[in-house]
Amino acid sequence: MSAVRRKFGDEYQAVGLARSSARRERQRFVDKNGRCNVQHGNLGGESSRYLSDLFTTLVDLKWRWNLLIFLLTYTVAWLVMASMWWGIAYLRGDLHQVHDDTYSPCVANVYNFPSAFLFFIETEATIGYGHRYITERCPEGIVLFLFQSLLGSIVDAFLIGCMFIKMSQPKKRAETLMFSRAAVVSQRDGKLCLMFRVGNLRNSHMVSAQIRCKLIKSRQTPEGEFLPLDQCELDVGFGTGADQLFLVSPLTICHEINSKSPFFCLSQRSLRSEQFEIVVILEGIVETTGMTCQARTSYTEDEVLWGHRFLPVMSLEDGFFRVDYSQFHATFEVPTPPYSVKEQEENLSLSSSLNSPVKNNKTRREQVCSLDCIDTAGEKNRLPFKLQKISSRKEDLPTRTLRMISSNTEKTCSTGDLLKIQEISPISDGEDSDERIQLKALKINAKALTQPTVDLKLQKNPPSMCTLEMKLEDNFSAKLQKMNSDRLF
Repeated sequence: MSAVRRKFGDEYQAVGLARSSARRERQRFVDKNGRCNVQHGNLGGESSRYLSDLFTTLVDLKWRWNLLIFLLTYTVAWLVMASMWWGIAYLRGDLHQVHDDTYSPCVANVYNFPSAFLFFIETEATIGYGHRYITERCPEGIVLFLFQSLLGSIVDAFLIGCMFIKMSQPKKRAETLMFSRAAVVSQRDGKLCLMFRVGNLRNSHMVSAQIRCKLIKSRQTPEGEFLPLDQCELDVGFGTGADQLFLVSPLTICHEINSKSPFFCLSQRSLRSEQFEIVVILEGIVETTGMTCQARTSYTEDEVLWGHRFLPVMSLEDGFFRVDYSQFHATFEVPTPPYSVKEQEENLSLSSSLNSPVKNNKTRREQVCSLDCIDTAGEKNRLPFKLQKISSRKEDLPTRTLRMISSNTEKTCSTGDLLKIQEISPISDGEDSDERIQLKALKINAKALTQPTVDLKLQKNPPSMCTLEMKLEDNFSAKLQKMNSDRLF
């Protein structure tokens, strides 16, 4: 190592320090097994509160301390009580008159400490071998026997009850609840979601199972206050009831990333520089014992995989569904946008704003067309009644033709113009008979109108449209003239 340092200098030492710091394990608030890495210190006078709730204190202790307290309690109690029986025999002088058959001791056949200890054990365990017994001439022995019975019942109830609660704690049930090693971020139903998987290894169900998620992240308030471990709620379906689980098979828990989510600005790039921890809490009632069970785990930013999805573990077998837990933690990559939800929404709003001028231009063109249609309609109203009748069914008549016909001062209507209108706007077979009669009349009188058109060219002041209309009406049949006069007047 020293030779390498002499060769590469201080740079090698700097790189080594950087790698060691990178490999350093991330400090967790909650371990993967659910244990909280929090220690309480400098309690001062508050330590006496633990003694006020001694039973809970003993239950919360680890198993090795519980077993030690259990053994020490019974051993000390037995020794103390045996010493009391030996003290009574010593004070009464029973130990010195053991071989006197006429003497009546307090406890028969108790002549030393081991015999007193065996008498206590026989009395406490209610074995009763019959060799050692209390005589009626020892009132202090009767009182000690009653005290021993009461004290033994209390100690048995306390310690055995503590051990029973310790063994039946639902913490062991939580070990059969599995969480995926990593969380994934991918799209589901067109929305970016944070997902993880939870499963139950036992056939017994968790009644009223509910799941919650907390985001542990340091932040600073606008007032300048620094919150080292700020807790924020992650919605995993509280409003829709998706947080209530029917945990008979592995389920994928989903948190939708939207504007209300703390991960609204989280992208694939920012995930590498963020520092947070997601704490997952699963609660439910154990079906067999009826006790409430809680399982916990956590995911750091290094355990969140962007653009991944969990492999399916359910398969249909012959008459039942099979869960393959070998694929419980497996994931695979899927196409996922590397942008955050905020960036995606900003891109959508920017694209919509760029498309809006096109719509405005289209609206402006529609307004211009509508104005042209209004002008065309105004000019059309100035035409004679027969021409209005012909062109009323054809809205796509060229504006150039209408303006040429409707001009009373610049141009004069001629027979050629009438024939051009006739070619542009033919009348379909399904129209009224009056229109067919008028069209036929125009065709018949086209030749008769040729001569007036030549005369009009020779004149300096061309006749008006009304004069032309009167000449056309003179050539109509009597029926058409009557129909036209009724409509005009």
